[in-house]
Amino acid sequence: MHMKALLLSSYRNLEIADVPVPRLATDEVLVRVAACGICGSDVHGYDGSSGRRIPPLVMGHEAAGVVAAVGSSAKNFAEGDRVTFDSTIYCGACSNCSRGNVNLCDNRQVLGVSCGDYRRAGAFAEFVAVPARVVHRLPDSLPYAEAAMLEAIAVALHAVSLAQISGDATALVIGAGTIGILILQALRAAGCSRVFVTDVDSARLDLARQLGATAVLLSDDTLSRQLLELTNGEGVDVALEAVGRKETVAAAIDSVRKGGTVVLIGNIAPQVTLPLQKVVTRQIRLQGSCASAGEYPRAIELLTSGAINVKPLITAVVPLEEGPRWFERLYAREPNLLKVVLTPGNLS
Repeated sequence: MHMKALLLSSYRNLEIADVPVPRLATDEVLVRVAACGICGSDVHGYDGSSGRRIPPLVMGHEAAGVVAAVGSSAKNFAEGDRVTFDSTIYCGACSNCSRGNVNLCDNRQVLGVSCGDYRRAGAFAEFVAVPARVVHRLPDSLPYAEAAMLEAIAVALHAVSLAQISGDATALVIGAGTIGILILQALRAAGCSRVFVTDVDSARLDLARQLGATAVLLSDDTLSRQLLELTNGEGVDVALEAVGRKETVAAAIDSVRKGGTVVLIGNIAPQVTLPLQKVVTRQIRLQGSCASAGEYPRAIELLTSGAINVKPLITAVVPLEEGPRWFERLYAREPNLLKVVLTPGNLS
């Protein structure tokens, strides 16, 4: 059996191809994909710059759909179940998995990624196979395009859990892209009293304001001064950095109070220079945050209840065939594009 897939056949070259339907391992379920979001990491991988999308590859890891077939040992699911799944394929058996840190699994693979160590076909296709242990059922009320945002919501919830927010905390989110806007909403859902958001893009800041930011700040040379004015000269309790560049990491460290925490989520530059003296003498905690670990049920709950709203983040929902064109638009950094969701099947 063959299926349609969006194939990265070479860097900067995406085509609709006929590829074999994935063969099912006994512990896997086959999902007919209804919706799959294009992640920034896919766009970074598209031209080879990340080294984690080596062609030929079917990318895509933010997805939802319907169970089409069930492996012999995957007992908890049945054909027709509406589902989503984690992008992290963890083994469930290593020491990190047994500690509950499934995102740090020693045998971790990421859906839709190929690097030096492994190749794992993703969900820009009519079907994808995933282990049942990473699959979660969806409420009937949740549209598939919104459910495709659950992976990103789980990432945001994980970052906020590591920030250890108290109710009266003041937080700064650096970067108002998809993850930054979801972190803003996750902070609000966690009861954080004041959330500031900064970005270089004023349109994104307008969206952050609409979705609950206490104040939005254009990222420029006056950022530190503005934050001090907003926090009685102290700085914020927590900064969550959702960009991953030298300048934004430095801004995060500059923005927190003595004894504050910087959570690092953005992951573009492999190395940044660190203002060591500032971190040490102000006793700042630097906390990395990778993917998610057990946050899916809470993500589904918050999305279903409306506590997190993803509708304004979805720029377009388009057929799989339009994937190459939308990738080029995202790659060109066309303004006012946030999340583009591809729909490989005819599922509503």
